[in-house]
Amino acid sequence: MLHTAHISIFLIILPLVSFLYASVGHGGASGYLALMALFSFAPETMKPTALLLNLFVAGIAFYYYYKAGHFNKKLFLSFAVTSIPLAFLGGTLEINAALYKKILALLLIFAILKMLNVFGKESSKTIIIKAWQGVLVGGIIGFFSGLIGIGGGIILTPVILLLHWGNMKEAAAVSALFIWVNSAAGLMGQISSGVTLESASFILVGVALIGGFLGGYYGSKKINNKQLRYILSFVLLIACAKLIWT
Repeated sequence: MLHTAHISIFLIILPLVSFLYASVGHGGASGYLALMALFSFAPETMKPTALLLNLFVAGIAFYYYYKAGHFNKKLFLSFAVTSIPLAFLGGTLEINAALYKKILALLLIFAILKMLNVFGKESSKTIIIKAWQGVLVGGIIGFFSGLIGIGGGIILTPVILLLHWGNMKEAAAVSALFIWVNSAAGLMGQISSGVTLESASFILVGVALIGGFLGGYYGSKKINNKQLRYILSFVLLIACAKLIWT
């Protein structure tokens, strides 16, 4: 994996991605997948590596948001009850490489819009989530999380905000743990189907943790780095174009 051309550039960008994602309570899988696509990583290494990075970075983000008192346990459980088993199921399934690239490209468009705050803005009012809503949303996002190799936070956070189920900090805290459990379930599903993790993946974990620690700390306090969001959105856009036209 680390013999990829221009890997030094990859290792410089990686902690910046983990920093920004952790600052909003995300693990960063969509960003990691975009980077790996840009640097032509082998498809079979992308999903498990992204999920592994998610486990560490989302775990750090959740710790800081939980410590700051933003975690809504009831809201999290509403989604997790179905997302965990379906993320495991999604992780056991293989998907055609061409189709995988197209689905990932669509996901990156979603991530770009979220980074630019096009949707999912915070509201002053909060509505209590209904049981069937949590089961449905959690199950759908969980399944695609395992299938594509993400944690699902990039989708869950704007859904929570759009439907007024929580404020910005609550959405970040819930999404962080949601990402962690889905990533763990999805990774276990992949391992159970014969996928193995390369030792080099753990080197990437160490690099990503640098940005994850800083992002989780500052994000749980107060941070709004618009320039970094624009830069990441541009990187995601390039990766999206490459996935569509290759």
